[in-house]
Amino acid sequence: MIIDTHLHLIYRDRLSYPWLASVPPLDADFHYEVYHREARRLGIAGTLHMEVDVDPAEIEAETSLVGQLAAAEGSLLRGAIASCRPEEEGFAGYLERQLANSFVKGFRRVLHVVPDDLSERQLFRENLKRLSRTGLTFDLCVLPHQIPKAVALVDLSPDVSFILDHCGVPDIKSGGFEAWKGPLAEIARRPNVTVKLSGLPAYGATDWTLEDLKPYFADVVDSFGFDRMVWGSDWPVCTLGGGLSAWVGATHALLSGVSLADKEKVLSANAKRIWTL
Repeated sequence: MIIDTHLHLIYRDRLSYPWLASVPPLDADFHYEVYHREARRLGIAGTLHMEVDVDPAEIEAETSLVGQLAAAEGSLLRGAIASCRPEEEGFAGYLERQLANSFVKGFRRVLHVVPDDLSERQLFRENLKRLSRTGLTFDLCVLPHQIPKAVALVDLSPDVSFILDHCGVPDIKSGGFEAWKGPLAEIARRPNVTVKLSGLPAYGATDWTLEDLKPYFADVVDSFGFDRMVWGSDWPVCTLGGGLSAWVGATHALLSGVSLADKEKVLSANAKRIWTL
């Protein structure tokens, strides 16, 4: 059984995605039905939708759309990690509205597409602290050189559960192991951070092999262990590196020497615990 904690859905007829124009391979519709067919064949039994950086005016509309898709019979959707803007005054009111919606399991503000000092602003940090004792998580999506800024956020909000997306976004294609390894180990020292085993195929060369991924996976395990690791497909971004089936296959190969108990933690149990699925 697999719980996919990182599914993106793109409905260009319903929502606006300003960034898609800069990524032609993803500037298309990626609907739930397409994902569902392949996911069921691969043993994926549930999924969380990850926000897709829609136009800020449509953030709540995105959550509503995903909620409608989840209501359909047989849907794998179990919740949403919603977009947010902690740098804005309206965050407190937005948070209150989301707390009334049990479908929302957490939030994300992608930090590698905004100025580095955004997360250092007092309002951003004060708003992030509002997640304390709510049970809602915050996904950190940063590049390796930005991990120290993520560490600062984590240290300021020790009661918030943080999820480090895509293993900290290592530059596998260009051999960025050393630039990534140290920052990853540092953030892993914080017990309120869980790493997400996701994104690796998209960061390698188009002809990546399992051997390319093994050193990165091994270091993630050394840093976080299996009690603080969840799995995500990053669909449809994973199609840039072979697709959903290729990533699931690689994941099983990476976990081939792991105990059944630890494998279950990574593929489903930790996600169930963190988001009460």
